[in-house]
Amino acid sequence: MFSKILIANRGEIAVRIIKTCRRMGIATVQVYSDADAGSLAVEMADEAVHIGPAPAAQSYLLADRIVDAVRQTGAQAVHPGFGFLSENAGFARRLRDEGIAFIGPNPEAIDAMGDKITSKKFAAEAGVSTVPGHMGLIDTPEEAVKIAAGIGYPVMIKASAGGGGKGIRVAHSDADMAEGFAAVKAEAMAAFGDDRVFLEKFIVDPRHIEIQVLGDKHGNVVHLFERECSIQRRNQKVIEEAPSPLLDEATRMAMGAQAVALAQAVNYDSAGTVEFVAGQDKSFYFLEMNTRLQVEHPVTELITGVDLVEQMIRSAWGEHLAFKQSDLSINGWAIESRIYAEDPYRGFLPSIGRLVRYEQPEEGPHEDGYTVRNDSGVREGDEISMFYDPMIAKLCSWAPTRDEALDGMARALEDTHLAGLGHNVPFLAAVMDQPRFRSGNIATSYIKDEFPDGFHGLAPSERQTRILIAAAVAMNEIAAEQSGDPSDRTDWTVLIDRQPHGVSLSYDEDEALLLEILPLGGGGPPAQPVVEGAADAHAVTARLTDIDWRPGLPQFRATLDGEPFTAEVARVADGFSIRHRAARARVRVLTPRIAELYARLPEKQAADTSKLVLSPMPGLVVAIPVSVGQEVKTGETVAIIEAMKMQNILKAERDGVVKAVSARAGDPVAADDVLVEFG
Repeated sequence: MFSKILIANRGEIAVRIIKTCRRMGIATVQVYSDADAGSLAVEMADEAVHIGPAPAAQSYLLADRIVDAVRQTGAQAVHPGFGFLSENAGFARRLRDEGIAFIGPNPEAIDAMGDKITSKKFAAEAGVSTVPGHMGLIDTPEEAVKIAAGIGYPVMIKASAGGGGKGIRVAHSDADMAEGFAAVKAEAMAAFGDDRVFLEKFIVDPRHIEIQVLGDKHGNVVHLFERECSIQRRNQKVIEEAPSPLLDEATRMAMGAQAVALAQAVNYDSAGTVEFVAGQDKSFYFLEMNTRLQVEHPVTELITGVDLVEQMIRSAWGEHLAFKQSDLSINGWAIESRIYAEDPYRGFLPSIGRLVRYEQPEEGPHEDGYTVRNDSGVREGDEISMFYDPMIAKLCSWAPTRDEALDGMARALEDTHLAGLGHNVPFLAAVMDQPRFRSGNIATSYIKDEFPDGFHGLAPSERQTRILIAAAVAMNEIAAEQSGDPSDRTDWTVLIDRQPHGVSLSYDEDEALLLEILPLGGGGPPAQPVVEGAADAHAVTARLTDIDWRPGLPQFRATLDGEPFTAEVARVADGFSIRHRAARARVRVLTPRIAELYARLPEKQAADTSKLVLSPMPGLVVAIPVSVGQEVKTGETVAIIEAMKMQNILKAERDGVVKAVSARAGDPVAADDVLVEFG
């Protein structure tokens, strides 16, 4: 077995590979750029080698730097993780020529399957069902428009060398095609150094289902069942699960057999993924093959018990697969939530910065029957850089059933606390609570369907309302006691935003906090406070126990009516800001008289920014294609901003004349910087 492996990647996947190598007794070498000098992966590895500046094109994408690091450290093999050079056949061939093992498929398999155009032709010749489209290279927008007319809209524009959701657009018209074609070529060149583009028919209401395959160098190939990856945003996966709630056993076996046949046809000898687009009727079509380890591989590991990184290493060493297809089975259900440094309240735009606080859920089995796994590459105090993918962690849950796994994920998300930058944990929690998601009736359009106007959080459910009230009252009591000014008051009015609730407070013999809660209606003054012992047909009672909080803690943990919960909390000027999952509110605990006065205060009006085009995120200005005095129509492009390898096109939301342009190509900008002002 290898004694030393170099990891040609960064972040959470590098940490993930190091953990398996440690368990196998293999030393590790971590390469790093300027931006990753103090990273967790560098800290964990046995050796580390600096390979260049922060931009990937000047460090992680340079094969010469990787090979030099191998020679310098005496590593015998390279694990490329995913992204960067992981699907670069030239790099794999270079390593082979240098006598260095590549922990991935052979270069010929990458050539056959790694290129999206070639792979579709190969699959069609092998009898695998494929999506209609144009597999030839397309050079101009005019040619793309002509071909799209023959295929029929909607049409997907895809980079041949793409992956990870990069270099993809859906066009619904000739105008979309012309603009999207140029954008995809630009993104593809920036991300992969290859601007080749192809077109395929976009299947309406599709599901994205993929089959994990695993091969060795002796002709053996098995599949490890499927993953459902339909919850996507901008064609990038957000939530994955295994198995799929759509498939029956017959469809599962048919997809698995096609995936294995395709892998065997190219002598595939490592971990790889055959992706399918599936209809709601269980029809399926080959989409592409990813000749590398997938981001979402943990859910497969959780339901099969197979360590895919270990198997990749063993295959690269030349070992036979230690199991046959008949030895593999599905055990339970697993969910993965990708935690990103992006702000769901601002259109999921990247939110770079420093992780001021990062509290992670406890990994391993929990007493409620679910298991948590958290693959993360950052620590509290680390900075999320604009140069790379904004992923913070891959949070996974496993349980015997899908419902139990979803409940476990929801609890794990409650126990995840981040501060210092925007993050998508509230959105992930919202999906876990959505009836449609829990039913399994999903499609790749799920986020667009369920949140057509963007994500603004969810209104609190009845239970969440009780959580907000109970947490606020308890924190108010604790803070008063610790300040040396406890109150003997038992009747309060709690405002959730501006909605009043009367609360009667008491304690039982076990010192549990008892609350009787009565909605007081409207935004006006409460009609009458609820006093201790009052009886009302509409009142609800709540019992709060196991309180774990003290002033300054950002999380409030307790058990409400026998069910544990965690809420994110912060003191504000006159109360608390509390978030439970996707419900967030400002909560004030007031005397009835003060609550009456609050109800009479006018609400603050938001500033008018309708004439401004603001940068939605930190990044670099690619272009400002308008000038002072120019007339602009609604929908016209006014700015292009690049961040984390993605180009974001900003369009005018109204007709107008440009009054001022405040940035130019190449300028760095922060979130909310003014780019263009209309008169």
